[in-house]
Amino acid sequence: MNAKKRSWIDLVWDFFASLKLTIFLLIMLAATSIIGTLIQQNRTSEEYLQVYGEKVYRLFDMLQVFDMYHSWWFLSLLGAISLNLLTCSFKRLPRVWKAVAVPVTEADEGLFQTLSNSRQLRVDLPAEEVGRRLEQLLSARFARPLVTRKAGRLYLFAQKGGWSRFGVYATHLSILLIFIGAIIGNLWGFKAYVNIEEGTSTSRVWPAGSREPIDLGFAVRCDDFNVSYYDGSDRPREFMSILDVIDGGREVISDRKIIVNDPLSYNGITFYQSSYGQAGSPRLKMRVKVRATGEALDLTVAEGAHVPLPGGGSFAVSGYSPSYGDFGPAVEMHVNTPDGQHGKPFVVLQRFPDFDEKRGGDFSFALVDFQEKMYTGLQVKKDPGVWVVWFGCLLMVMGSIVAFGFSHRRLWATIEAGSSHSLVHFGGSAHRNQPAFTLFFDELSQRLDETLEGETSSATLETLS
Repeated sequence: MNAKKRSWIDLVWDFFASLKLTIFLLIMLAATSIIGTLIQQNRTSEEYLQVYGEKVYRLFDMLQVFDMYHSWWFLSLLGAISLNLLTCSFKRLPRVWKAVAVPVTEADEGLFQTLSNSRQLRVDLPAEEVGRRLEQLLSARFARPLVTRKAGRLYLFAQKGGWSRFGVYATHLSILLIFIGAIIGNLWGFKAYVNIEEGTSTSRVWPAGSREPIDLGFAVRCDDFNVSYYDGSDRPREFMSILDVIDGGREVISDRKIIVNDPLSYNGITFYQSSYGQAGSPRLKMRVKVRATGEALDLTVAEGAHVPLPGGGSFAVSGYSPSYGDFGPAVEMHVNTPDGQHGKPFVVLQRFPDFDEKRGGDFSFALVDFQEKMYTGLQVKKDPGVWVVWFGCLLMVMGSIVAFGFSHRRLWATIEAGSSHSLVHFGGSAHRNQPAFTLFFDELSQRLDETLEGETSSATLETLS
């Protein structure tokens, strides 16, 4: 007889429900993720041209390799995995649902032969009495059984942990939620950067790899920026920004301090402390003492500017450091002669205002104070799918615990009345962790022997082969 010809719908269904397709798609996802890790994403065209050259750059740009997590082919790959996962789940779900919701409650000889844990007993007790005692045992040690009487036989069925079969589907759903959250974040989220000088505000940020800014719909102002250094070095120990959020002309967040790993979030957008830098030259307050007269002059100067001195000369600060070794803030400077010749450079330390007195010359200098205007570098992220991803992760943990930590255990008993005895078929199975269920079944069988022997001294048991 010729096999029934399958429709194209069946062929498509079986294709997407194929385990081979699952393995292939997972390999492709891993391979493309490696590409996204090796090739830095969302850099400028100039950086890519410098690294790869024009031909490779054009090829990679056409394939959207430089922004692969937003590319059509990567999103299509996630969609294909999701469809494969849904198809596999729907294909197997009816059978699992039937095993839990509509179980076989009347076990025959064929069913007992398929069970790895089963036994037969010949008991010198009426079938109803055996059924009563077995029902009590199962209710106390396992679960209340369903009792059915049919064609002179007594059937008992009990199950526990049927819901654990659906743990794997919770895990499948969690993967879908993670993919959906990632797709939502890729389509409607962004990752951008912005530098804000102290005392200024901005309402626009610049996404990575793009020249077009994004309007936030509100403004962020940097009130202050502070950085502290490890003693004796220029290595920053901590840097912190104090930010305000202005929305609709109203200050909705005031003096919010952010540091690394402690961001600011508003209206679904998160600002992370990322970098910092000096915004222009610092303003330095210098005290100049004329040795001949003892006169002291307080001057505010900019780095690199030539400042006139009494007598026709001048001085200039050629360098500034907020942490000069273990000595704190310092400037490097030189004094110019009236005819414009540069003198030998020397260092002035803020913590030691009398240090330059020992140098000699017509003037001595001290660094009184400095005003260093800084900018804060912020990484700006919007990910509307992040809560979907977090919920998917939580569901995955719970589903995995249920799927691997619990099992669906079932017990059947068939009691057949004889002329002077009862024949008992007793067996069970678990869909997971068979060794543990075997130990449980052996212990329950021993309790069954004790139950049938304990109350009636004339009862005899024989385990049949």
